[in-house]
Amino acid sequence: MSNEDESRVNRVTSGSLFEAEIGYCRAIASGGWIFVSGTTGYDCDTMVMPDDVVAQCRNALGTIERALADLGAGMRDVVRVRYIVPNPGDWPLCWPVTRAVFGAHPPAATMISAGLQLPEMKIEIEAQALHPLDAGQPMRHMSPRSSGAET
Repeated sequence: MSNEDESRVNRVTSGSLFEAEIGYCRAIASGGWIFVSGTTGYDCDTMVMPDDVVAQCRNALGTIERALADLGAGMRDVVRVRYIVPNPGDWPLCWPVTRAVFGAHPPAATMISAGLQLPEMKIEIEAQALHPLDAGQPMRHMSPRSSGAET
C-alpha cells in the first residue's frame, strides 16, 4: 500500500490481546465510513469475561463506543449493527441494553445465531458508522409509512 493510500485509512486498537495475536484492529475509518470489528464482552483493560450475556453486551458496546470516540464519532453515528449470539434465547435479555445505548438513533440491525471463537463468549457485536466529519450532504428522511415522500 502506498503512503497516499495509508493516509486515507485511520486505524484504532482497543489494546485487546486478540487484535495483536490474530492480526486485526478494533476499528478503521476510511472513505467517510467507520468499520468496527466484531467485539465480544471482554473488559479490554483486564481481559476478564463476565459470565452474564447482558454484562458482555454492555462491555462490547462500551468498547465499540470508545473506538468510535477515538475516531471522532459516537453511537448516534452507527448506521448498521450485527449481533451474533450462540444461544438465540440470550438475545432478548440484551434488548434493554441496546435500546438504552442507541436511544433515539437506532441503527439498522441483524441478529445472527452462530458459534463464537471461545465458549465463554455469549455475544459479539459488529458496527458500521457514517463518519460525522466526512458525512457530506445530509440524508433525506422518509416518513415511516411513506411510499417515498420525503419528510
